[in-house]
Amino acid sequence: MDQGTPGGPVAQHAVAGRIPLAVVVVDGAGLVSHWSTGARRLFGYAKEDAVGAPAGDLLPVAGAIPDEREPYGTYDGLGPDLETSLDGRISYPAAGRARLSVPGVPGHEQTRVDVLWWAYPLVGPGPERLLVLAADADRLVDADSLEPGQVERIAPGFALHTDFPGADELAGRLPEILPSMSVGESSRIVAQILELGYPVLEFSKHDRVPVTPDWGVARRTERKERRRRDEEAVAAGRIPVPDPADEGEDLEYAAVRERLEFLNEVSGRIGSSLDLSQTILEVSRAVVPRFTDVAGTYLREQVVAGEGFPEGPPDETTLWHRVAVEHTDEPGRWDDVVPVGESMPFPAHTPFFQCMTSGDPVLVPRISEEMGNAIASQFEKRDIRPLINHRSMLVVPLKARNVVLGFMILLRHQERPVFNDMDRVTGAELAARAGLVLDNARMYTYQESVADTLQDSMLPHIEPRMTGCDIATRYLPGTLLGRVGGDWFDSVKLPGSRTALVVGDVMGHGLNSAAMMGQLRTAVQTMAALDLPPAQLLRNLDDLAQRLGEHYLATCLYAVYDPIAGELHLANAGHIPPVLVRATDGRSELLELPTGAPIGVGGVPFEAVSVQVTPGDRLLMCTDGLVEVRGEDIGVGLATLTESAAHPAASMDAACDTIIRALNTRGGRKDDVALLMARLNGVAEEDVARWGLALDPSEVSRARELVRGQLRDWSRDALVETAELLVSELVTNAVRHSRGGRLELRLVRSGPTLICEVEDDDHTLPTLLNAGPGDEFGRGLRIVSVLAKEWGTSRTSTGKTVWFELAPPRR
Repeated sequence: MDQGTPGGPVAQHAVAGRIPLAVVVVDGAGLVSHWSTGARRLFGYAKEDAVGAPAGDLLPVAGAIPDEREPYGTYDGLGPDLETSLDGRISYPAAGRARLSVPGVPGHEQTRVDVLWWAYPLVGPGPERLLVLAADADRLVDADSLEPGQVERIAPGFALHTDFPGADELAGRLPEILPSMSVGESSRIVAQILELGYPVLEFSKHDRVPVTPDWGVARRTERKERRRRDEEAVAAGRIPVPDPADEGEDLEYAAVRERLEFLNEVSGRIGSSLDLSQTILEVSRAVVPRFTDVAGTYLREQVVAGEGFPEGPPDETTLWHRVAVEHTDEPGRWDDVVPVGESMPFPAHTPFFQCMTSGDPVLVPRISEEMGNAIASQFEKRDIRPLINHRSMLVVPLKARNVVLGFMILLRHQERPVFNDMDRVTGAELAARAGLVLDNARMYTYQESVADTLQDSMLPHIEPRMTGCDIATRYLPGTLLGRVGGDWFDSVKLPGSRTALVVGDVMGHGLNSAAMMGQLRTAVQTMAALDLPPAQLLRNLDDLAQRLGEHYLATCLYAVYDPIAGELHLANAGHIPPVLVRATDGRSELLELPTGAPIGVGGVPFEAVSVQVTPGDRLLMCTDGLVEVRGEDIGVGLATLTESAAHPAASMDAACDTIIRALNTRGGRKDDVALLMARLNGVAEEDVARWGLALDPSEVSRARELVRGQLRDWSRDALVETAELLVSELVTNAVRHSRGGRLELRLVRSGPTLICEVEDDDHTLPTLLNAGPGDEFGRGLRIVSVLAKEWGTSRTSTGKTVWFELAPPRR
């Protein structure tokens, strides 16, 4: 068919084999938004008069009672089905045929037109709500292909486009008969037409011709010619006379084939994603409106929560979570009565309980008043009866491995045929396929939840403020190769108010990499607490990896920040270099470090580098997943990282987000990402006090006096009593066990917190003892562990350091 064939008035004959097709689009307000040239010729109204006008004024939808002596009536109305479609009261396609009086060309009287029409309800984000196709039946007259009187037997209808040869080509050319619009809008409307039914002309129950841009009655002639040849073969005795029962068998075969095609189509539309919520929507939308008008999906709570496979059969206490409600009614009609997200049990007298316990579909041809009342009793203060009474219902189970995961409630409007036994079989097969897809999505959701829990448990919860520095971190799971990876970051509090900063990346993905990451991270934590120099720590970590197995490979960047000295000490094991942003001029640079070999290679030395920093400088450490993109040189990512790190930001978190946005929008990232940023604030000279002490017991009282005076100068009077007691214990131990060398006491003020350190030349670390009532020694460290916020010991190159941290008392 041709929607805009050039020509004159309505009475003009069409080109042989083609007829003008009127295309009208109506929006949600009932106004015409598109009026084709074919519509102007068929109904007699110009486009400028039609667009924006009420559709009911241009498309006659009602009139007088038709004259039964006329085949299609003599009244000026396309019929109640189109009127109902215009009002939005039906959600399935309608078609009809009627004779109309339409305006003629200027100077002529009205013309009688025999109109064939198809109406499609539309849903979606666009304003279009109804598509009407119409054609003049009289233009089908073609002496070469139609016999007299054949036009009167033609009726408009709908069919699967796959019923015709070249189905893909037929569907591909459907946009040619639609109005001019964007590709997205056109695709959406085409998909709905194919789902609701392709427009056809029916010459008989078995003789249908699709409406196409170049529809030709010659195809009808081919079928007529085949029948003529069959009749001649029967007359000549070459083939037997057809059995009239064959027609019924053909109809049954056609119905079965149509159901199979529907199931195949649904199977192709669901399961495109492993996301559980997306899969649920796909299943619901696959059956509405073609198979049913309403589809409500319920799943067991364990399935929705991702808690694994449900155990045991469901009963009256089992909670079912409503996860989707898809329908063709007016928007919002179901939302208040049966909102998505509600959980509820179902009693034994309901068909839903019968379905979920038996695992078989339950068919209710019509919901009676009694059954409607029973179902409505489950909905407190909400009357569901107007939505379900007198509708046909089919409840189908969603099963996987013989366990009911949920069920779907399917309802049909009263205007549609009730569900029958064939629908029951179709629904059961549909539910079986949907159940497998949902189970796959459920297993993926469960495994993803386990992976997230594992990853979260392995990543540290870093304090945002350490002595002399602020820290912010980000972790992004891998996008393609699984959510569990081997990237990690960490920070460790060290003696001397220092902080160790770590970023590492285990090669590979998955649980094995995550497990190895956990082992290496624990090892780094332990060795850092021993205050090993950076190069020595990486050396020991490399030895450990080789003992764990030959496949243990990882990169690691280890830095120690001394806020009092204003120094960074760094060592690298095959990791990408860090970025340092200078506070003085905002300049950012990649720090040049000896690369070193990855952890696990073995036999390669590691070197440490010292870098002077000033208060306000920022150090950025990350894994290669942030800067590495498939098909792109890593230097491009490093340059982007360096540039984005220099951007000013209101906070550390905002600075991290800026960097993530700059590098995560390039596309192609598949690896997980660990990012650590530290603002190196330093510790001012006035916040540090240190004294050298003699190895004499009398120095204990002097230490208390020094601490008391300094805390009062710092306005930390609330900490004086506790600090004096703990300092006296540590100095007493140092005087008792020192070998006669130096003894140093140091206080550091870090915000509201006080850090106290006592350093001596004895390498033996003190241990916490259980002192009995009569024991003379062993109580000092017990007192420290009880009263201090934190405390610890570590060896130094010249001896050891014992430290504790005090926080202001709670008021």
